[in-house]
Amino acid sequence: MIENMLADGFKGERAIVTPYNIRTYLAENKITRQMYVTHIGYYPNAKYHYRERKDGTNEYVFIYCEKGQGWIDYADGRHRLKENSFFIIPANEKHAYGADARDPWSIYWLHFQGDNIDMFRSIIGRTCYLEESDKSRYQDRIQLFNELYQNLNMGYSPENLEYITFCLMHFMASLKYVSQYREIKQVREDDVVQKTIIYMKENLENKIILEDIAQAVGYSGSRLNTLFSQRTSFSPIEYYNQLKIQRACSYLQFTELKIKEIAFRLNYYDPFHFSKAFHKEMEITPKEYRKRYQDRRGGAFIMS
Repeated sequence: MIENMLADGFKGERAIVTPYNIRTYLAENKITRQMYVTHIGYYPNAKYHYRERKDGTNEYVFIYCEKGQGWIDYADGRHRLKENSFFIIPANEKHAYGADARDPWSIYWLHFQGDNIDMFRSIIGRTCYLEESDKSRYQDRIQLFNELYQNLNMGYSPENLEYITFCLMHFMASLKYVSQYREIKQVREDDVVQKTIIYMKENLENKIILEDIAQAVGYSGSRLNTLFSQRTSFSPIEYYNQLKIQRACSYLQFTELKIKEIAFRLNYYDPFHFSKAFHKEMEITPKEYRKRYQDRRGGAFIMS
């Protein structure tokens, strides 16, 4: 498991960065262009966490403080975050933020873009507190955030990406329309495609072929290939290879494994084959990815 191989950072941290070619698709698709995630993650007990952007960033930055405390410098003022509070930093605006030195925050965070972000203008650029109540639904909201993360973690099929957009808008609506959200429940069902993806994710470091995947979910190879392609626009093996690159991103960002070690761990023929496959999906090399997203200030990996 990756969690047991993390270099010294925030123990239990996790993050996903969407490839640039996927962001191009998200910006053009009529559904996803409304609002879409470009980065997402969770930093528990993020001691020494600090980030400064003098020119801002292209995306809006959302930070939800689960526990502990932290601060955000924005618009010539310091905004304090504590348990069950959040802040959305507008795009292209100078800002800095960090964890409290004595009581460092645990944060859920994401970066997002889209044409319809103004729908949530009332909760952008200010500290918002979610008051305690017998209907608070704090854990339901966290579960919804995790649903965003888990679906993105399952790959970049059009169906997944469109679902994530609706989840993102639902998540933001739960923060804007707090009283309405506290009255609602939502359930999601699994299906054979989900079971297929789960099997793939459990076997990213094993050599498997289409017949192995099909047998695991009780389908013939040809039938699964047809069904999976109809639902995701990718063949099972294409999707499997995308998930391998996603796992490689985690290794590059959160571990000290050498690139050749990652290549062999994920069953590529050699480091060259791995680098070529990685560049095709991410539009940068593994070495460039590690340099861009692995930062050790204060002993922590900086992403959000």
